[in-house]
Amino acid sequence: MSRRAGIHLTAALGIAAPGAGFASAQGFTEVTEEAGIRFVHDAGDEGNFSLPEITGAGAGFFDADGDGDLDIYLLQGGRPADPAGPRPGAPGNALYLQGPPGSFTDASAASGTADTGYGMGLAAADFDGDGRTDLFVTNYGPDILYRNLGDGRFEDVTARAGVAGEGWSSSAAFCDYDADGRLDLYVVRYVRNDPGKFCTQQDGSRDYCSPQVFPGVHDYLYRNLGDGRFEDVSLAAGFRAVHAPGLGVVCHDFDGDRRLDFYVANDGEANQLWLNQGADGFADDAFLAGVALNDAGRPEAGMGIALGDVDHDLDLDLFITHVADETNTLYRSDGADFGLSFADRTGPSGLGPASMAMTGFGTGFVDLDLDGALDLVVANGRVQRKPPLPGARGNSFWRAFGEPNQVFRNGGAAGGDALFSELGGAGDFPGVIEVSRGLALGDYDEDGDLDLLLANAEGPARLYRNDFERQGSALRVSTLDRDGELSFPAVVTAVFSGGSRSVRRADPGGSYLATGDPRAFFAVPAGERVDEFVVVWPDGAREAFPGTAADAVSLRRGAGESR
Repeated sequence: MSRRAGIHLTAALGIAAPGAGFASAQGFTEVTEEAGIRFVHDAGDEGNFSLPEITGAGAGFFDADGDGDLDIYLLQGGRPADPAGPRPGAPGNALYLQGPPGSFTDASAASGTADTGYGMGLAAADFDGDGRTDLFVTNYGPDILYRNLGDGRFEDVTARAGVAGEGWSSSAAFCDYDADGRLDLYVVRYVRNDPGKFCTQQDGSRDYCSPQVFPGVHDYLYRNLGDGRFEDVSLAAGFRAVHAPGLGVVCHDFDGDRRLDFYVANDGEANQLWLNQGADGFADDAFLAGVALNDAGRPEAGMGIALGDVDHDLDLDLFITHVADETNTLYRSDGADFGLSFADRTGPSGLGPASMAMTGFGTGFVDLDLDGALDLVVANGRVQRKPPLPGARGNSFWRAFGEPNQVFRNGGAAGGDALFSELGGAGDFPGVIEVSRGLALGDYDEDGDLDLLLANAEGPARLYRNDFERQGSALRVSTLDRDGELSFPAVVTAVFSGGSRSVRRADPGGSYLATGDPRAFFAVPAGERVDEFVVVWPDGAREAFPGTAADAVSLRRGAGESR
């Protein structure tokens, strides 16, 4: 995506104050069929109640063929869920390359990426620094690392790289935690599954087991050695000593010490905030920071993660999805003046009651109508059998697990808290009742706003175009290293000519079992332009760049002014 360095001038559209409200004629439009996406996830043996069947599957946007637009990768199950690795004849993962704008072609077989392991999630990044985006796939079983050869072709380099792992991996994140200029890899792992374990509901009927039935496992941290190989440094980093059922991860410098940290969402146990101590490894500070438990002091079933400035106070807040009968949780950052400190503000935000009946997985903050406020999308689907909801799709077994997805409008901040309300008329995304899991955000049609790619367990993948009526003009920012390659995670502040500021992240990570657009997306106020950008690079260095009246800009490290 580093080819997106060109700047295209656009006429500014009007923009309301952040959270001022949606205009009419808005919503997500499903374009799966017309885009050429024909992928149906096969969860495995229906009714077997093996835990991996109800946990996947993942989805991602990334530029697989280096032509500057986003392609699509979808994870497949397709066999009885055991950790034995790929099985001959099983359906594989699918790679769809975007050709003419908005049109995709299945290139799975020719690409070499049709892994037949029991797929979970993915992370995409240029791990070897050759200018092409590579692909890491997590599995219930051995993981896979694909090196990008160019033109949409990949080779399996897992064995040489040393990143196959073992057991059951879920989400993953690439980032340069040791600031040596090479992308390292964090892999979240779930539980040590026992396919022979039987669990029941209170009436004695079979159902999926809770993850607490199985022992947790440790996560992996792989250090990039720079020669195509990774070193497993999980023990030295302190991760091997901690076993937990991990599902979501995001890489970010949470404490502002110029070292990248990891936040991990755990399923039914306390979340972890692994603060980078440099040569001394990592230390879990989630309890002191206020992001281990909810405000009642209880752990919740953490799945997906979103990180963004929802209250427009120029620091980043955390949102975590959970199971039914728990709220999804919004942790509001108290900012630098209070040190590393978050508070559970789910109740005041308005996000609590609407999430109690749902089980959330993939999620993301997105300014739907470009009014300057980050809205929220959540992909839902049960993990326990209940009477099917009216309109639920799938066969007689899977209908019992279907739930509608949700869209929440950010109405702005009051008393310091962002105020969200659920949108009933948000188009096609909340209109289908399926077992939704992975959710990737990306501007696949290059119109300046974020679209959605949704993975369903035992159902079709769906592509949704953002057709919300705009209240502002779009601005996309690519953050590049000195060699012109994508650099993330980066935090970008846009300073507008009217004096206001906005903060966005440039990072493909987060959500659940997904990878997305690595750019930062802004809305520009009416009649204004950006006077200045300030970038905090992954190693904490700060650099200022001149503003622009364009709708897309690339900021290259070293070309600005150090701050």
